Amino acid sequence: MKIIKSIALLFFAGLVLTSCKQNNAEAEKIIPHKEETASLKVKKEIVAENLQSASFKIEGMTCAVGCAKTIQDELSNLDGVQTAEVDFDKKLAVVTFDKTIQNQESLTQVVQATGDGATYKVSEFK
Repeated sequence: MKIIKSIALLFFAGLVLTSCKQNNAEAEKIIPHKEETASLKVKKEIVAENLQSASFKIEGMTCAVGCAKTIQDELSNLDGVQTAEVDFDKKLAVVTFDKTIQNQESLTQVVQATGDGATYKVSEFK
């Protein structure tokens, strides 16, 4: 009976020590989310005279939450972007931005980089 208790005690102690090490390792690996680091970043001030609006189609979106919302958040967090709205049903994005900071090419690159580079395609930029 003492042998069984000793084995159980050793097993339990080993389990506790192992799980504590894993928790500490996991705690050290925690990286702040993109949203948290973006909120710490100071955005450049947008000058009213430089505001420009653009709309463009985004092909390749498959859902409103995972695709459209993610693209909208990425665009909204850019320096020089005042507003960004992505409509999943119309597959349309409308962005108001400072033309001295952002341009058609940079907005297109951000949308395409949100996926794997091949998932989202920007077209009909106006």
